[in-house]
Amino acid sequence: MSIRVIALDIDGTLTNKKKEITPRTKEALKKAQEMGIRLILASGRPDKGLIQYVEELEMDKYHGLCVSYNGSRVFDCQTGEVLFNETMTVEEGRAVLEHMKKFNVRPMLYKGDYMYVNDVYDCMVTDGDESLNIIKYESRNCNYKLCEMDDLVEFADWPMNKILTAGDDVYLQAHFEEMREPFKDTLNSMFTAPFYYEFTRKGIDKAKALDTVLTDLGYKSEELIAFGDSQNDKSMIQYAGIGVAMENATDELKNAADEITLSNEQDGIAEALYRHIPDLN
Repeated sequence: MSIRVIALDIDGTLTNKKKEITPRTKEALKKAQEMGIRLILASGRPDKGLIQYVEELEMDKYHGLCVSYNGSRVFDCQTGEVLFNETMTVEEGRAVLEHMKKFNVRPMLYKGDYMYVNDVYDCMVTDGDESLNIIKYESRNCNYKLCEMDDLVEFADWPMNKILTAGDDVYLQAHFEEMREPFKDTLNSMFTAPFYYEFTRKGIDKAKALDTVLTDLGYKSEELIAFGDSQNDKSMIQYAGIGVAMENATDELKNAADEITLSNEQDGIAEALYRHIPDLN
């Protein structure tokens, strides 16, 4: 069956370490859209963190779709229409934030033009041998201004698409089971990077979002090729007719994928697309 849809994670997949789409990958994706293949960005990022890549890939010209907040929201890049949106309740969000006070993590909330945190100066985490200003990293990558709130629990009075927590990679590996324990039957939680652990509504993931909208639009999962690198991409990789893990992906994702392509630094997406869609050449 021919490929009619391409779904792409962003960080670690579509973009390189500089958060750029390489020229060869950009060319392949634009050619695919010109051929009538639908492009979908599927990310843990909020809506605002996707727009720059929508514009760069000209997805608004071809009714591209964006899956944001790890699958809890989908919108049409051309019309802005929201096709799918499922949030946590206010009570669920506040319960997560209250529980996170027990751990050495930095919760981050998105609302309007702002990302809300407890302390903008409590911002450094370790990722392997590197130190990262995580609040600057997240707010700048997703185009948010910053605002401090003494108590995020009291502040969080709206239904949220997700709650992001950041911490040292070793610390999160040691404590994520305790973090998720009270919510394991009521919410989804997962790693989106070694230093990110996040919560969404129960049953929400990238595959659920894709299946909901693609079925209504007349596409089949067998017509989808999907690319990813991390734990939050696993459902999408398994759902797709062809699930592709990047060379830089986690072992868990590589084991779930149909195949492994080159890394995000080596045009892995373009390499796979030119192989699976001969007319792109």
